[in-house]
Amino acid sequence: MSLPELPPLKLIRERLPLIFPEGIENRNYVIREIAAKTIFVMFYVGAVEGSDIYVRPDQVTKMTDEVSLRVSEAKRIEWGRDSLTPGRMKDVPNCWYAANTREPIRDETLRSGLIQLNAVKERRDLPTTSSKPRYALRKDFAELFESRLSGLKLSDNIRKWQEKSLSPGALARLKLVRKGIVASESGKEILVRFPNGETRKMAVGPSSVISKAVIEEFALKFLKKPGVIFLSESGKKVVARDDELAASIGLKIEADKNLPDIILVDIEPESPLIVFVEAVATDGPINRMRKDALLDIALGAGFHKGQVAFVTAFMDRVSTPYRKLSSVLAWGTFAWFASEPDNIVIFKEKSGKHKKMLHQLMSLL
Repeated sequence: MSLPELPPLKLIRERLPLIFPEGIENRNYVIREIAAKTIFVMFYVGAVEGSDIYVRPDQVTKMTDEVSLRVSEAKRIEWGRDSLTPGRMKDVPNCWYAANTREPIRDETLRSGLIQLNAVKERRDLPTTSSKPRYALRKDFAELFESRLSGLKLSDNIRKWQEKSLSPGALARLKLVRKGIVASESGKEILVRFPNGETRKMAVGPSSVISKAVIEEFALKFLKKPGVIFLSESGKKVVARDDELAASIGLKIEADKNLPDIILVDIEPESPLIVFVEAVATDGPINRMRKDALLDIALGAGFHKGQVAFVTAFMDRVSTPYRKLSSVLAWGTFAWFASEPDNIVIFKEKSGKHKKMLHQLMSLL
């Protein structure tokens, strides 16, 4: 069996961010240099699904710039054989990586990255302690690096692979990110439809995409009779405020107050529920100080603590903002993600004098 076409390392570097755009889980693991070089070595030795050839992470560490230019099939076969021979490549001059780099290649690039994204397959017939090679590129993923592909054909093939191979959660994240990118590139405003059927336009930007999702999805999924009292965008420009609805529940909106991005209300309960929402694209979550400040607004208007909810809305739970800010989110608040609209994270705080046991908390799941 002949070896597959060997794409240049430069081409692999260029295509990885296209195949794995913003919104992909552990994206950094699969678009960085070490990922490109790992894929290159897999192509070099012919480790593509169906060939019965596999690689070990330490083979990536043994590759050099000089060897990578020896592209004849005979040289590739020879190097693949020698790189697996015990003691044959102990001290390789100018090798790509130190020997101990095989661990992050295995754990991050492969197991937490390319395997999870269905780009690489792992042999399951080997004991975990086996030193035999076990990783190969999936055939349909390898085909995305064919040099003849370009332009619309490349984009179409990448899209088809994503739809076939990525998880529903990953696809949802991509769609959201693309919405924001398309809106930004078009320069068009983002149209937001309120629960009562009214519409408002917001300036383009990731925070506006999140706000749109909060009003069109979160409010309908988590509130029985939702209403929008207040909506602002970046720069705290007021997009909409419903003084009549606010007055009907006894909430006075004061322009000089440090209001959140969104104020929702659920008028179904006997006592209306006020929901303060911050749409976080970069920073500005509901931390302890922010929660206290917002609670003061509600208490000052005559509401009690049980009538007030706090939500920090993110684009995605694998995004940098959530990973960076999750540790400062206030207890007694919620986190919601536009990419997984049916789910919600509860930061449960101790209530009353008695602590809840785990079996009691199970009722919250």
